[in-house]
Amino acid sequence: MAKPNFVQRDLSWLAFNARVLQEANDTTVPLKERIRFLGIFSNNMDEFFRVRVATLKRMEEYETGKKRLQMHMEETPSLVLNEIQHVVLKQQNEFDRIWEDIQLQLKKQHIHLKTDNELTAAQKAFVIDYFERNVRANIIPLMIESLPELPYLRDKSIYLGVVMQKHDSAYKQQYALIEIPSKALGRFLQLPTSKKETHIILLEDIIRVNLPFIFSYFGFDHFDAHIFKVTKDAEIDLDADVSTSLVEKMQKGLKNRRKGKPVRFVYDKAMNSGLLNYLIKKLKLDRKSSIIPGGRIHNFKHFMDFPDVFTDTSRKMQPIPHPALQKAIRVTDVIDKQDILLHFPYHSFTAIIDLLREAAIDPDVRSIKITAYRLASDSKVVNALVNAARNGKQVEVMLELKARFDEEANLEWKNVLEDEGVKVIIGIPNMKVHAKVCIIKKRRGNKTIQYGFVSTGNLNEKTSNFYGDHCLLTSNRGIMADINRIFHYLENPVAHTESLVECKTLMVSPVGMRKSLIQLIDFEIREAKKARPSGITLKLNSLSDISLVEKLNQAAQSGVKVNLIIRGIYSAKLGQKKKKTGIHAVSIVDEFLEHARVLIFYNAGNERVFISSADWMVRNLDHRIEAACPINDPELKKELQDILDIQLSDNVKARILDEDFENNYVNSRSPEKVRAQQDIYNYLLKKRIK
Repeated sequence: MAKPNFVQRDLSWLAFNARVLQEANDTTVPLKERIRFLGIFSNNMDEFFRVRVATLKRMEEYETGKKRLQMHMEETPSLVLNEIQHVVLKQQNEFDRIWEDIQLQLKKQHIHLKTDNELTAAQKAFVIDYFERNVRANIIPLMIESLPELPYLRDKSIYLGVVMQKHDSAYKQQYALIEIPSKALGRFLQLPTSKKETHIILLEDIIRVNLPFIFSYFGFDHFDAHIFKVTKDAEIDLDADVSTSLVEKMQKGLKNRRKGKPVRFVYDKAMNSGLLNYLIKKLKLDRKSSIIPGGRIHNFKHFMDFPDVFTDTSRKMQPIPHPALQKAIRVTDVIDKQDILLHFPYHSFTAIIDLLREAAIDPDVRSIKITAYRLASDSKVVNALVNAARNGKQVEVMLELKARFDEEANLEWKNVLEDEGVKVIIGIPNMKVHAKVCIIKKRRGNKTIQYGFVSTGNLNEKTSNFYGDHCLLTSNRGIMADINRIFHYLENPVAHTESLVECKTLMVSPVGMRKSLIQLIDFEIREAKKARPSGITLKLNSLSDISLVEKLNQAAQSGVKVNLIIRGIYSAKLGQKKKKTGIHAVSIVDEFLEHARVLIFYNAGNERVFISSADWMVRNLDHRIEAACPINDPELKKELQDILDIQLSDNVKARILDEDFENNYVNSRSPEKVRAQQDIYNYLLKKRIK
């Protein structure tokens, strides 16, 4: 059945990645940041193919001529895949054009990326020595023509496809593959130069220089080598064996993921045609496969860590301490008296670490319960929890093993935590725990005191430096009671199925959030129909749930002013451009990743304000444990409203969202430029000074 009021979610996501590409193209953005945005674009595209394209290909396999799968529009998976291929190729061409321009700008700053054919004699000697000392032991060439099947190729690696020949005969040639050991060695090496310039060489070019040494015993004298990579289906298929634990299923699933089907083959368009056809055949790709020609360099995600060799030394916005915590000896003492709303990355994440450290050594603290989805590689959060357990506290961590691409890391964290005496809950079958909540209990005399937090983002001190999120530190009894109910359910979902339903302060999915959201929207619709003031302002990563999109359209048609700030997927079709629908939708892409979810309902002048971990997608509302937390303090409600008002006023980095995916910047007649992220920082800085 056609869905005329919706746009296809995957094409909408590609439009978001096009906004990332716009940042790389923006010459007002510092050069290092432009390169970083190319890296982000590349990494985003990798994940898109691993997850969404892989899913569409699975759907295509199961699709029949009579039965179409629900995809928010009438197209079949095959048609959507064709549209994706068309868009991706256009974006790849734009990517290549932008990279060419950036290389020219690099040269203006006397920064040069040197290929294997551009080295001075001294640099070549340096590279050969570096290879001998560092690289040789990390590579094992694969002579693929002698093998009956193509060896297992890693999903996140890049490979050098090598054609070896002898000048005296075109018939004497062999193919070989070399995996680039960028994880072990990094991708970049700075070269010595006598000039006032910076010369950098990529790891694959270091290997290219040394190909005659690597293959010296074969007697070849000509080498043609080009980069390619394979992206694979990242879905983890968990077997249904009831006698197998979730951990065992995850371990088996991770092993099987490595054997996932290729969903994309990206290669240097200058690659030898014989090797190209050989690889396509061996990978069992066909004309329906996503085979994408590109430039000389691939896996641009590594360029997010491009060496800091730039002349632009402008300082970034440094995290500021929250004004209520500046002079406080303990975070806990402040939370006892008032709610604290932290805004990352503008505020320092140190407050969260301090809160957990204080609990770890506080003799009155009896227990800490916390959910964890994605943790930093060297997690200070885990360190605090481990020390709490060592100090005799009862520590319980809900660790989501099914957090996509963090499965292996979370399995390792499980072992670390359990070895230290921490109780680890590892999830619920067929459901992810995505809520970010914490509750700490202490005992003073005969009195139990509870406090903690609810967050929109992960407990990851690394990503908190560039992810825009909100976190409420609170001792509110209603909130703490509901967090207790959530953990009561997580500890025994079968026996305590009613616990989530009993939540009265938090909106919790999958049991009540959808219903509560519809009720909140319906109230605004009734107010608008009575000609009373009404309004809805939402900030989300993604908006694709059909029933809620329809409800927002109904609200707009009833006269409710609907403001939307959507970072990524936006499936609502606004209709004719000249027709005013009452929905104002923008997307902001800037230095920080807009990750927060905020919901504001006018509610007859007594605004209902929530922060949430949940996007408005079917998976979040029906298949995950999520929490939306009310902000009750009038000052904090105004603070959040002010922040969203600043974002809605952005006329520098805000793009208009529409069904044509044009990504036009907001045009403002105001002479005053509003760049939301910088202005929010200044807003919070002033509050600190006061």
